[in-house]
Amino acid sequence: MEQLNNWIGVYLAKLHMPTIHWNDVAEIIILTFVAYHILVWIKNTRAWALLKGVIVILIFIIIAAFCNMNTILWIVPNIISIAATAFVVVLQPELRSALEELGRKNFFASLLDSSNKREDGRFSDRTINEIVKASLEMGKVKTGALIVIEHEQPLKEYERTGIDVDGIISSQLLINIFEHNTPLHDGAVIVRGNRVVSATCYLPLSDNMALSKDLGTRHRAGVGISEVTDSLTVIVSEETGKISVAYGGELERNLDAARLKERLLEIQDKPVEEKKRKLWKGKGVGKAGLKDEK
Repeated sequence: MEQLNNWIGVYLAKLHMPTIHWNDVAEIIILTFVAYHILVWIKNTRAWALLKGVIVILIFIIIAAFCNMNTILWIVPNIISIAATAFVVVLQPELRSALEELGRKNFFASLLDSSNKREDGRFSDRTINEIVKASLEMGKVKTGALIVIEHEQPLKEYERTGIDVDGIISSQLLINIFEHNTPLHDGAVIVRGNRVVSATCYLPLSDNMALSKDLGTRHRAGVGISEVTDSLTVIVSEETGKISVAYGGELERNLDAARLKERLLEIQDKPVEEKKRKLWKGKGVGKAGLKDEK
């Protein structure tokens, strides 16, 4: 036992415990804060998808090093500078937006804000009902509409191309915006949460050659924004009055009210417990209704 104590004493004597000062603690807190916000920024922009691609490339490089693929290992260090420049060019809009946001950000308010999650998801059931109602009403009178609903990736880059609205979503507001010969009817509406944040926004057009030739600019813009972001776009045709939805670069056409509501619920991101409770409540109401009718 004595030898064990002597060995532990000698081992501890060899350890060098650095002295920690207050500035070291402050430095750790600052670096942690910066690293956290960089990761949040990456997740909310196209950099997240690029980062996953970079990880795949790094795994491939590790495999190449393990297998002694000398040609690939020679190419990698020679293209790093080019890749870094390409990365900055590709993410130029996101980097500019991040710097602008940094200048406007209230850090004390963000620290006091414990959570930005809502119990009813990204937007409420009322918002879904109002969008469905407005789409059906505009479809009946063949009023063209383009409603982009923000999901996880911010749409501020496209929001800046339009006119600020910042109004609570209602079917009347959406119908009035897209009414013919009104100042805001041309372009897209961007929805964030339960509010219309901007109108007359310009969207990128899809160059997908697989799209039907009878589709106009409105449908190609809806598909285009869904190719570069994770947003969902509701499109009402001005020629036929039919409703379509663009999501993930794919276009689903001729939707009815039930199907449109189902697609909107997919990106609502309501907690699972809330969905189960609502489903159970709906079944209970249905049974009660049948009893009342009897």
